[in-house]
Amino acid sequence: MPKKFMQRYLPTPDKVKSIRSLHFLGDILHEPNLWHINRHGVARAFLVGVFWCFIPMPFQMVVAAVFAVLLNANLPLAVALVWISNPLTMPPLFYFNYKIGAWLMGRPVITFEFQLSWSWISHRIAEIGIPLYFGSLVVATVSACLSYLVVQFLWRRKVRSDWRRRHQVRPGHK
Repeated sequence: MPKKFMQRYLPTPDKVKSIRSLHFLGDILHEPNLWHINRHGVARAFLVGVFWCFIPMPFQMVVAAVFAVLLNANLPLAVALVWISNPLTMPPLFYFNYKIGAWLMGRPVITFEFQLSWSWISHRIAEIGIPLYFGSLVVATVSACLSYLVVQFLWRRKVRSDWRRRHQVRPGHK
């Protein structure tokens, strides 16, 4: 079931390989393990995608794609999972990361109003940025590792369940 569900929504390797703007990657996209939907590739994709979705930075998808290739994870799934942090979820997600970072560093949580100006950013970057990135690294690491373990567990559980069901349906089984 999870394999069929994912195959339905993820792009095919041929479709991605046909995108002209990706031709500079050469043979990297021809690696079959980047496209196979198996327990290890999907679990690694969750590890990569969930980790990078919690890191506040531009071009998260590009970084997730690079790490998916390096770790031999399912490439489209790793890139898609980065969208857990999207324009709607970013403010609460990153505020949570900031609060975790401030708590772990023993700093008080500063109540602030964001202003899109250079002077505000330059004055607040150290007092907000350091706890934000520290908290983001902690939350990203814990969430990525947990998602990896949960995918491994659920996938094995599903395979065992299917195997038991097939075994019971076999003729001659009591």
